[in-house]
Amino acid sequence: MTETWPGSAYPLGATFDGSGTNFALFSEAAEKVELSLFDDAGVETRVPLAEVDASVWHGYLPGVEAGQRYGYRVHGEYDPSAGKRANPSKLLLDPYAKAISGEIDWHPSLFSYDFDDPESRNDDDSASHMMLGVVVNPFFDWAGDRTPHTPYNESVIYEAHVKGLTMTHPAVPENQRGTFAGVGHPAVIEHLVRLGVTAIELMPVHQFVNDSVLQEQGLSNYWGYNTIGFFAPHAAYASTGDRGQQVQEFKAMVRSLHEVGIEVVLDVVYNHTAEGNHLGPTLCFRGIDNMAYYRLMEDDPAYYRDYTGTGNSLNVRNPHSLQLIMDSLRYWVTEMHVDGFRFDLAATLAREFYEVDRLATFFELVQQDPVVSQVKLIAEPWDLGPGGYQVGNFPPQWTEWNGKYRDTVRDFWRGEPATLGEFASRLSGSPELYETSGRRPVASINFITAHDGFTLRDLVSYDEKHNEANGEDGNDGESHNRSWNSGVEGETDDPGVLQLRARRQRNFLATLFLSQGVPMLLHGDELGRTQRGNNNVYAQDSQLSWIDWESADDALLEFTSRVSRLRREHPVFRRARFFTGRTVRSGPGEGLPDVEWLSTDASAMADADWDSDSVRSVGVFINGNGIRARDRRGQRITDDHFVLYFNADEGAVQFRLPPPDYAPTWHVELDTAQEAHPDSGYDAGESVELPARSVLVLRAAAA
Repeated sequence: MTETWPGSAYPLGATFDGSGTNFALFSEAAEKVELSLFDDAGVETRVPLAEVDASVWHGYLPGVEAGQRYGYRVHGEYDPSAGKRANPSKLLLDPYAKAISGEIDWHPSLFSYDFDDPESRNDDDSASHMMLGVVVNPFFDWAGDRTPHTPYNESVIYEAHVKGLTMTHPAVPENQRGTFAGVGHPAVIEHLVRLGVTAIELMPVHQFVNDSVLQEQGLSNYWGYNTIGFFAPHAAYASTGDRGQQVQEFKAMVRSLHEVGIEVVLDVVYNHTAEGNHLGPTLCFRGIDNMAYYRLMEDDPAYYRDYTGTGNSLNVRNPHSLQLIMDSLRYWVTEMHVDGFRFDLAATLAREFYEVDRLATFFELVQQDPVVSQVKLIAEPWDLGPGGYQVGNFPPQWTEWNGKYRDTVRDFWRGEPATLGEFASRLSGSPELYETSGRRPVASINFITAHDGFTLRDLVSYDEKHNEANGEDGNDGESHNRSWNSGVEGETDDPGVLQLRARRQRNFLATLFLSQGVPMLLHGDELGRTQRGNNNVYAQDSQLSWIDWESADDALLEFTSRVSRLRREHPVFRRARFFTGRTVRSGPGEGLPDVEWLSTDASAMADADWDSDSVRSVGVFINGNGIRARDRRGQRITDDHFVLYFNADEGAVQFRLPPPDYAPTWHVELDTAQEAHPDSGYDAGESVELPARSVLVLRAAAA
């Protein structure tokens, strides 16, 4: 018989101390809990956890070491009509497992009912078909690792997929491609540094489940928005093994990125789990305490309330579900050294009752938490429930994926009428969304493309989505992409079309990096990555979704690095405060406003111009002395003056430069039409022709 000591109810999960392991599992639904230990041959040993405090079942097993695989069996009432789904024949994953070994195979025993009769009860043992928790060694040589703590206004975020980023990189060893080790490889890090990236935002790396429906079609859950383990790095992303090695490899990746000043932000999916709706498998939460972990329908608790489109929603009304989320967040910060989180469908976490509530308990807990409150918090500010679109409505501590920025910038550059005024607002940090609630421009995470949708190259190459490979008859994915194919749908060798597409990609990148707020670049957009018109590659773990490093657009990469460097070197493009339009009273910009929007004759834009259907071009003067910020020593920050011209018209537009009191001469810093060389310049009041669909950036010459 396995020796068992009483142990402790805290912390939850399996905690190895060098001599043995403490196991603790929360369940109010349990009448009895058994810990199942598995040896290398798969032989199971069941150990009853006799101690229970405040619904936490626990025990300490001396001699149980790191690498031990385990699960739980929870005995209790099984009455789905009442929301109770305990079934000890189903081996259950520890919600707090720090590592997970194996994968489920979708055997019928994983379900608590027979497929031909959803009202039946299935008591077949699921152990041989389940993934298992792994006791991990928490010790790691961080070698003095320190988080970069990059301020938001100095941040450049790079959204990436662990596998898609590294799978074909020629400098990454084959056994490390598609893994955490691949992301931490010097060649990949060198690329990120060249781009000026300060934070890599990794798509889901929590252990997730591969959908059976996709597997039957020869596809897979590539994106990973199907979490089952909120503490465990996804085992398939480890090159070294799944018995705890994935934890060490993840930490090594973080350490390598931190060494060059790059933060690690995780895309986290706390809004739902991989167990699906009432017909889903019993893998973890459902069998442990269904009513505590999930939002059930009040009038019929056999069914789940679904705000996410995945079959269930985590029950953020329950303190134990909230504890799970907060414990997970703290673990990834304190033990795994990550620097922030992007919350998938974050509006669901605010549905404490029915409507989205910015005062929900989850936000209060985050704000009060001394650990989680200090890292980057990025919301995807919408879900699929009623009133779920909440751009601009998250609490001041949060930043948001600004979906309105994406839509407006796309519309402006495809020549949609009456978009100029909103385009100017997006370029200014979207003050109408954030300023009135005491937030700053950095509340806006600006993006034009993300994993969900077209890549940048496809945005200028396709009018319509081409998702045939997904096997859903083109019914999946967004149909209104605000894209324009530049004259030909898809691939072409027409030099005129290719030239236009290249220019339009440069326009988007220049707009993104020179807007106030925080720019987010989708991995591979700087290289001309294409998904051949597929705007929903969630199921495509293939060359369709991976970066093709061999076909990289080197010219586009160089342009992206240049515009990123321009942003980094000039604080006027990353202000900590919104523009006021008021006159700057001291310094080199005295008598000039901090920002001024210019018409083609260098006069201030009139109200009628903003709403005109025909006006598709604008200039903007940015006062380098109007930054209204100080450095860490308290010294006022100043910069050069800039004039930016944006022309989304299909024809060239003549702009007159401002008079000499703005600057006597101007140097070209950036020209997406590449009509002017960077060392060329213009005198004050001179007329400048801006080619069709282009951006021109001028910097005031030193006096």
